[in-house]
Amino acid sequence: MTSDNPTSPASESTRDVRDARYVIGVDVGTGSARAGIFDLAGRMVASAKRDITLFHASGSIVEQSSGEIWRAVCASVKDALAHGKVTPAQVAGIGFDATCSLVVLGPGGRPLPVGPSEQAERDIIVWMDHRAVEQAERINATGHEVLKFVGGKISPEMETPKLLWLLENRPAVFEAAWQFFDLTDFLTWRATGDLSRSTCTVTCKWTYLAHERRWDESYFRTVGLGVLADEGFARIGQTVVDGGTPLGSGLTATAAAELGLLSGTPVATGVIDAHAGGIGTVGADGDPEACLGYVFGTSSCTMTTTREPVFVPGVWGPYFSAMVPDTWLNEGGQSVAGAAIERLLSMHPATPDARQQAEQAGQSLPVLLATLAVQSAQAADGLSGAARLAHGLHVVPEFLGNRAPLADPHARAVIAGLGMEDDLDSLVALYIAGICSIGYGLRQIIETQASAGAPIERVVISGGAGRLDLVRQLLADATGKPVLATQAEEPVLLGAAMLGGVAGGCFDDVRAAMAGMSQISRTYAPDRGDLAALHDARFRAFTQLQNVAREIR
Repeated sequence: MTSDNPTSPASESTRDVRDARYVIGVDVGTGSARAGIFDLAGRMVASAKRDITLFHASGSIVEQSSGEIWRAVCASVKDALAHGKVTPAQVAGIGFDATCSLVVLGPGGRPLPVGPSEQAERDIIVWMDHRAVEQAERINATGHEVLKFVGGKISPEMETPKLLWLLENRPAVFEAAWQFFDLTDFLTWRATGDLSRSTCTVTCKWTYLAHERRWDESYFRTVGLGVLADEGFARIGQTVVDGGTPLGSGLTATAAAELGLLSGTPVATGVIDAHAGGIGTVGADGDPEACLGYVFGTSSCTMTTTREPVFVPGVWGPYFSAMVPDTWLNEGGQSVAGAAIERLLSMHPATPDARQQAEQAGQSLPVLLATLAVQSAQAADGLSGAARLAHGLHVVPEFLGNRAPLADPHARAVIAGLGMEDDLDSLVALYIAGICSIGYGLRQIIETQASAGAPIERVVISGGAGRLDLVRQLLADATGKPVLATQAEEPVLLGAAMLGGVAGGCFDDVRAAMAGMSQISRTYAPDRGDLAALHDARFRAFTQLQNVAREIR
């Protein structure tokens, strides 16, 4: 049987592979480095992944190794090329994204130890590291004008509190540092030798004022980092360019050999991982300004695009050109999201048996629980009916604080309504309550932004924790907004690859790449019946529990 589909295997076999052009996206998340190879229509032809190590220590310390991460990146790219049978000559460009973690390098790019382990290879303070809570509080107490661009309060997850911690607690390391990089900018420097920083990284996490194309010298002097201003900001970035801008002369000969690519292959200025997910999704519906990009992974990130700046208390930004060039970005999120669900489940006595059952069935634990929830729900309610299983059980999943809209790093989780049940049904109920609670936190951000003047119509989802149909439907019901999924199974990798395509000249700009490489595959409409009223009631309980937790603390 033949097919007229131009993308069918039959027609693909007749295409001259010499005409094929591909772009590579590299994503460095919290636990792994991944590479994806895409054609110019946004179809992923191959991917590969390598795990990376997290080092934990007392004092909320979380560290990584830039050397290990670069080796994992190189291995992932080589593996993806081999799996996709793509030759280096067919690669038009490469783009990088990563977590907003702080890399500290000495002269010659040698790693410096950022913590009490004194191990030089542990040269990264990871985004989720909260060692700088005190420094963040002191910075916020200054009330500096710059803080209005981070929702009024800076987070210990951002880089200037971490730099201040280094200066105060490890002054010899701070003094010896040649460069302080956001992890994305480390990767592009390692690939090209170009010290340019990304507008995305330094605007969102370092207090760079992209709309004025400058650092605010008075801010650094006020908070105790005047030494960086004295140096003309040479160690944190004197050249700042937008995502997708080609860097240097492309891949250096050394980096090309390590990655298995050609020297001179165009390299794009990168972005933070969540923002790559936004680039890979919010343009698929044709109107980035109407969509909230929601990256649901270990943590979650929300990204809202506006034509004019909107100041939202407790929500980071507005940031100019941080994601979609020449627009403003408001960024919120939850400090833990997927990780909060994992923590909830780990606390239940039925989890070990359920995990074993899932492994025997070749499933993950969330997939097993979602399947059981759908089976237990009333058929007439469809996926939405699973919310009824959480009856009387309420969760505020703030195990690591509230990133937005309360900007409260001291907030902690609340679970109300637990009984003595220890069976599988009660584990399913806890899972559903947890997923709904993530939706209520998202709804809180959406409503806060709308009241400040940044309403959205739709949510476009990405991230590994948000792949299940049940999760997407419950998020739609909990927020009251349609949740849209893109065709791309790996939109974060796709977003990074889009940047590579822009740097390689395949697209005129980032908007053109977003429109050309991303499409919507499915829409999850929110329930408008009695289940909507149920979620309204549960959302009120969510906010009440939040308030009580704050009061008793």
